[in-house]
Amino acid sequence: MNEAGAEKRAGMPEVDLWTSSGRNPRNIAVGASNVPATADKGTRLGEQGVLEAVVERENMIRAMVAVERNKGAAGVDGMATTQLRSHLREHWAEIKEALLAGEYQPQPVRRVEIPKPGGGVRMLGIPTVVDRMIQQAIAQVLSPIWEESFSKNSYGFRPGRSAHMAVKAAREHIAEGRRWVVDVDLEKFFDRVNHDVLMARVARKVSDKGLLRLIRRYLQSGVMEGGIVGQRTEGTPQGGPLSPLLSNILLDDLDKELEKRGHRFCRYADDCNIYVASKAAGERVMSSLRRFLSERLRLKVNEAKSQVARPSQRKFLGYSVTAHRKPKLKVAAESTRRLGEKVRQIIRRGRGKNLRRLIAEELNPLLRGWANYFRLAETKGVFEELDQWIRRKLRCIIWRQWKRPRTRLSKLLGLGFTPAKARASAYNGYGPWWNSGQSHMNAAFPQTYFARMGLISLLQTIHVRA
Repeated sequence: MNEAGAEKRAGMPEVDLWTSSGRNPRNIAVGASNVPATADKGTRLGEQGVLEAVVERENMIRAMVAVERNKGAAGVDGMATTQLRSHLREHWAEIKEALLAGEYQPQPVRRVEIPKPGGGVRMLGIPTVVDRMIQQAIAQVLSPIWEESFSKNSYGFRPGRSAHMAVKAAREHIAEGRRWVVDVDLEKFFDRVNHDVLMARVARKVSDKGLLRLIRRYLQSGVMEGGIVGQRTEGTPQGGPLSPLLSNILLDDLDKELEKRGHRFCRYADDCNIYVASKAAGERVMSSLRRFLSERLRLKVNEAKSQVARPSQRKFLGYSVTAHRKPKLKVAAESTRRLGEKVRQIIRRGRGKNLRRLIAEELNPLLRGWANYFRLAETKGVFEELDQWIRRKLRCIIWRQWKRPRTRLSKLLGLGFTPAKARASAYNGYGPWWNSGQSHMNAAFPQTYFARMGLISLLQTIHVRA
């Protein structure tokens, strides 16, 4: 039996051939979905029919394709995204029946800790691929319902919106004369979300009891760590496709409150900046927001990371601004430091590797992504400084790989140095980092050498994309 026939027999919707390669000739938006015909977008969905829309054929195909495309790590069952289709051919009928009957129980999420840039760790909860597909299907149905009512000042995890849009909007607020920022950081937001408060917000527009029950089960699914499953009574761990939408649903109350007060603000997920005209106004806003978040949303402000300050003294989504009356965007110092640390790790691992391969396989992907994200920066000096520093790190690798003074002498002679200059450089007695910044190594390996090796220049990349 062919692939489509096998899936039909198992109760899984027939999958067109385009899903096998990830192509979509019909140009169907993966984030879209068919909302039940009885539901009016922007209004409360009926008590029945929404869960049926989640498991509907086309919606599940979109969800499956999205999970396959995003790949990602396996959950507690060890199943990879490449195994999802074969699993669904065999088990989709029973999964769908359990979902519609209200009997489906999500598996625990796998706990993964990743270090935060500012210290500490962020907890990720990795669902199984089947649960990721179901969460994705739920998000595809619910997202269009809320999207129409979400604030224009909310930019995170929304179709057609991005961090770059948030950064540009922030710059405009400052340029309009709001020279102080209320930088609000929520303490362990994804770990502290109150389930009852969140579900009350979801129930404002969804009254399908089966779907509400399923969402709560996902919120309460256990966390496996070290082979032991722990229960969860609060939080919506990052890692599942549904968490970003749920966070926006909860924080939409904050957006609406700020809009009601007439504030200019930008919010990206749990990162919110409010722009005001004076420090005194900022202190009043901060104080009132503490009360609002605590009393209405059961959330706590992280006092150590929240502050009323000049925008040039703070960062937002990796960017900062200059102190000019018409501020210019620049890369925040912490973002530069983080890139430097990643480059150091790559260089440390690559001391014994072929330099061309190290550049192509490890350095360039990092630099390309970084340059693409920070292409909005209007002050370019940092990119030139980083380029120079990276080239020096690579020269340091070369000097280390030469190891002995005799080898260094031979290499420098081969590069055209005079015997006297080559001997003085090879036997100077200083370490690799000192030598990597000296004239002999700059002459032996100029910028054009690394360009021929394929090394990306941050400065040139920014100029091209600006």
